[in-house]
Amino acid sequence: LTAMVLGPTAFMSRLCHVHSLRCNFVDTDVHLLKAPLCVCVCVCVQGAVSVLSSLVNDVAASQRLLERQKHPDLQLQSMQSFLQRSGITVDQLDRLNIIHVTGTKGKGSTCAFTERILRNHGLRTGFYSSPHLVHVRERIRIDGWPIGKELFTKYFWETMERLEDTKDLHGGSTPFYFQFLTLLAFHVFLQEKVDLAVVEVGIGGQYDCTNIIRNPWVCGVTSLGLDHCSLLGDTLEEIALQKAGIFKPGVPAFTVSQKPGAMRVLQRRAEEIQCPLVVSPELHQYEAAVGPVRLGLAGSHQRLNASLALQLSSSWLQRHKCLFRTDNSAHTLNGLNSQNASFQPSMAMLRGLQETEWPGRSQTLSCGPVTYYLDGAHTAESMQACVSWFSVSLVSSRVKVLLFNTTGERDSAALLSLLVVSEEQRPAHCIKTHPQLFSCVVAAQHSLGVQMLDRCRENQNIWESLNAPRQQQLCRPLVAGAAPCSLAFPCILSALQWISRMEQPPSGGLQAPCSVSVLVTGSLHLVGGALKLLEPSLNSQ
Repeated sequence: LTAMVLGPTAFMSRLCHVHSLRCNFVDTDVHLLKAPLCVCVCVCVQGAVSVLSSLVNDVAASQRLLERQKHPDLQLQSMQSFLQRSGITVDQLDRLNIIHVTGTKGKGSTCAFTERILRNHGLRTGFYSSPHLVHVRERIRIDGWPIGKELFTKYFWETMERLEDTKDLHGGSTPFYFQFLTLLAFHVFLQEKVDLAVVEVGIGGQYDCTNIIRNPWVCGVTSLGLDHCSLLGDTLEEIALQKAGIFKPGVPAFTVSQKPGAMRVLQRRAEEIQCPLVVSPELHQYEAAVGPVRLGLAGSHQRLNASLALQLSSSWLQRHKCLFRTDNSAHTLNGLNSQNASFQPSMAMLRGLQETEWPGRSQTLSCGPVTYYLDGAHTAESMQACVSWFSVSLVSSRVKVLLFNTTGERDSAALLSLLVVSEEQRPAHCIKTHPQLFSCVVAAQHSLGVQMLDRCRENQNIWESLNAPRQQQLCRPLVAGAAPCSLAFPCILSALQWISRMEQPPSGGLQAPCSVSVLVTGSLHLVGGALKLLEPSLNSQ
């Protein structure tokens, strides 16, 4: 704990010196000296998070990031330098026994399933994922739990100090936000002596900074789709090639059924580097031996992720068993992962699938008369899966609201159009939820700034345009006096407050009390912001 080791005064000095923060700490040290330990910890965490945020907001860093987007190979080169400067060797990474997972849809859920399965086998697990929903510590987990504030603070400053001490010798270079968090995760896992680490790729694969991993134990590729096209390419084949960049010679890799073009790219890359690639079977093939498999994550799309997780965890366990056999027969690893059919999962595996939790993905949360359905879908394919899950999960409700926003280069019109499909256009797998599904659509920005509010209004206009031909039929007033079918709010809190007033008795023109169902989707950042307000206890985990 930095505050304990250095003392409050030294800590504040380091905060100013190491990170050149222009803060006025007059009297702060005196107050801290008299403060309880928990206050010191809180200040340390806040200081660390502030410094971490500066890695995003720094103008020079943003310029370097744009330059590296033009030359993505530079990111891995710089990551190798940062790894060395942080005091970690590639050989040490090899000892983390890593499961490396990429993909477009479901890679976080697949990692969560995999981690829970292996934890159920008595193993100490590390899990690195992105993005976070409520607090940054969620990205680095030990035994399924976000790293605590004390450990986060301790390891944060250890890593930052090593980088700062070598900064002048390397032209003043500092890592970007995701690069630093990746270094921090590796440092945490090594110090906490995990048996294995499940590592989720950030973006792509080939040039992602997690791809500094040299010898993972097994790799996985979840369902592929079009996302981050400006970085990865405009076609599924180009994106598949980027994802296949995590394959390593001789390291078993597993994937799920893909579209033909993408699958050919994965197979060709695997053959070129002699990486054994296996397509995971459908989950029902396991069920023939063990009966219905229950999943802790809702939605039929999670069945693919669960099957891939079974293959990844089984492959890892087979290698682990070989390495620790008393007859030292680790050489029998060759061919262990040639299975392309289902096997009979152990009870620990089945319990792991059932006990998996992964907030913000197909999550239902009841708040009195209001039921929230939260899913961070932000691609066309994931939105289709979200719609199917919502259609099946939706309970009877008088009022149904869509709380929506997008970030980055997402195509809001394409995503919203999936939620207003007419009766004739509706796919066969969709239950009758369109277009009568939503009484109102709310666009709420999740961060400050005029630009974000402009996006909310743009989303509002898109929704009204999509519904224009039948608007009068689809939308009944929620507030006396002909309230609009769509609204834009400057923040998530104001949107949630407006929604919560729907179920109250008539007052100030509101209609009769009613049950409300709210689908929150379009962005994991939006889902995270909503969760932070709906479940304040998450902030303290």
